[in-house]
Amino acid sequence: MRARQLSRWTAGLVAAATVGTTTACGGAQEASTTTAPERGRPVGAQRAADEAAAEKAALAAYSGYLTASGTASRRSDPQAPELTRFLADPLLTSVRFNLRQAREHGAVSAGTLRSEDPTVVSMNLDATPPTVEIQDCVDASGYRMVYLADDKVVPGTRGSRHLVTATAIRYPDGRWRINAGAAHQDQPC
Repeated sequence: MRARQLSRWTAGLVAAATVGTTTACGGAQEASTTTAPERGRPVGAQRAADEAAAEKAALAAYSGYLTASGTASRRSDPQAPELTRFLADPLLTSVRFNLRQAREHGAVSAGTLRSEDPTVVSMNLDATPPTVEIQDCVDASGYRMVYLADDKVVPGTRGSRHLVTATAIRYPDGRWRINAGAAHQDQPC
């Protein structure tokens, strides 16, 4: 029974970690988009400006999410305050659950995950809330979970290069947060 429980939390932690524990390029600035057209600017130009601002803000939130979850994973700290700055539910709850499981089993992350090319693949600024879909190739080949007690690798936690997807949403306060993510380990990149 313990082996099956260990396997379940390991798989969940690796999936969550693969989406969210890399050192990413770029800053973690938060930005908001403007929804009302500015005076003197054509509607099409305003829309393009809104989309460019949303893309920049969503990618910054994704970068911040990767950095924050990576830091929390190295400590297996489900209450790391930086998590709430860039994550939202349901992903926030999932990441915290997996970090709590790792802590209970005495494991932390080691090594690195690399975000190789985060790209906005779609956006819907007319949705409530506005959303941006991000796709990335993550190199998890240098990543693993280790037990603190003996520094041994947790079975099943070595990764590969694979596709990752994430969804950013804009909250009423104008901040973008990542609320969904998935590691597609069956899709190498």
